[in-house]
Amino acid sequence: MKNNDNVLEDSKFQTSNVTALSIGHWIFDTYQAFLPAFLPIFLNTFSLTNMQGGALSAFNQFPSLIQPVIGYISDRRNLRWIVILSPAISAVTMSLLGVVPGYWTIALLLMIAGFSSAGLHAVGPAIAGKLSGNKIGRGMSFWMVAGEVGRALGPLAVVTVIKFFGLKSTPLLMIFGLGASVLLYFKLSKIPNHSVPNDELTNWRPALKKVAPFVLAISAINLSVAFLASGISTFLPIYLTGQGSTLWFAGASLTILQIAGVAGALVSGIWSDKIGRKPLLISAILISPIALVLFVYTSGFLRIVFLLIMGFAMISVQPVLMAWIQQSYPD
Repeated sequence: MKNNDNVLEDSKFQTSNVTALSIGHWIFDTYQAFLPAFLPIFLNTFSLTNMQGGALSAFNQFPSLIQPVIGYISDRRNLRWIVILSPAISAVTMSLLGVVPGYWTIALLLMIAGFSSAGLHAVGPAIAGKLSGNKIGRGMSFWMVAGEVGRALGPLAVVTVIKFFGLKSTPLLMIFGLGASVLLYFKLSKIPNHSVPNDELTNWRPALKKVAPFVLAISAINLSVAFLASGISTFLPIYLTGQGSTLWFAGASLTILQIAGVAGALVSGIWSDKIGRKPLLISAILISPIALVLFVYTSGFLRIVFLLIMGFAMISVQPVLMAWIQQSYPD
């Protein structure tokens, strides 16, 4: 049995700890966002087709399939070391993309970064949720906003370094991820272990049967949004450079998209605590594809406006889904 002090602590939003965890997510996703900016360079340097370039994104995303396994283990073992090491692994692998000799080396580095991403995104949100007490929506907004800030800064950071210092200078960028892992090591060592004792674990077979309808519906929504988000983040720089834009502007377009996503992630999680998850979710799902179509068929200032709307709506889905499922099935 928990005493009253522990119960009070568990219900409290731990701002300092959630912020530290979110900073790690921010640094991590900054590096993960390097790939779309690199793709136009890879297509030219290695004479790749758009399909081969898109396949590189698949190499990076494929390891996410093991997230349920990592999550299953993290309920039984303390896997906070995955969160601690992830920024450093992402920093090393993604910063080396500027000096790799060929296609399959790129694919290998992206797969390693992908496994690191799978670990962080399976364990990190659960820790953030525990540290958020009864303000799960706010905690998921902190977590998602940090990731969107990273994805906003990543493309702009790498294309700026390439523009002023050259492609071979990108390994210098890994220092920030190494520093983030050091910071997380000292910060997370003070956080209690939130793994569940074996005698308190829910039997996964009947639990899975119980949550299956809800999880299938959530997964269908998440899959449809992921197709849109992945396609946009992967091919937007290629699409714009193909229309004559500079590499720097193509990278900046991703930053514009993700800045809007930062606002969407922050607002949606907090609002969903107040007005409910479903209205925000339905609105975001309807607005995202409409904004994409309007972006393609407009130009100039209007194109930027619809890019902002698309980013806001598209990213706002994630914190709502994460808060909804943690609130509905906390065990």
